[in-house]
Amino acid sequence: MAFTLPDLPYAHDALAAGGMSKETLEYHHDKHHKAYVDKLNELIAGTEWEGKSLEDIVRGTYQAGAVAQNGIFNNASQHWNHAQFWEMMGPNPGAIPGELEKGLTEAFGSVEEFKKKFNEAGVGQFGSGWAWLVKDKDGSLKITKTENGVNPLCFGQTALLGCDVWEHSYYIDFRNARPKYLENFLNNLVNWENVASRL
Repeated sequence: MAFTLPDLPYAHDALAAGGMSKETLEYHHDKHHKAYVDKLNELIAGTEWEGKSLEDIVRGTYQAGAVAQNGIFNNASQHWNHAQFWEMMGPNPGAIPGELEKGLTEAFGSVEEFKKKFNEAGVGQFGSGWAWLVKDKDGSLKITKTENGVNPLCFGQTALLGCDVWEHSYYIDFRNARPKYLENFLNNLVNWENVASRL
């Protein structure tokens, strides 16, 4: 069964008031994400990975310590990353649910300190990649950053929140201002109910 591009959980213009334009979502979802899905289907056809779950492909093709990951991994991981990313945002972010707020405060000192450290991780990721809030194997909350398409699945972690810091994610709306994009993401776009549901 071939992988398919998931529909956005909201209209293309639904995040515009929060700082992510319709044009960005048309390019990012309809073109970039679709390209990962199409290439993944092409690469796994006739291989041992055809018919496997996306998570199994990501875990099974990740090469720890490799300077560059293989094509199947890159496209599978980026498909997985983006499918999560769309769900982690919403047009009405709302307040941070109590359990999540408590967890963030215990782990980082305060919600504001969490946002500061998350922003720093995203800004500090050289080149393309992702910033993450994860639940580690021991149950603790941590902020991580990964290069290119690498994601928490590779390390046995649970992704609670991820932000795409590839330029295609923010260049239309924020040009080269990655820090402003990250700040806006945390303050205006995150669907905190979705994040809390991943705990």
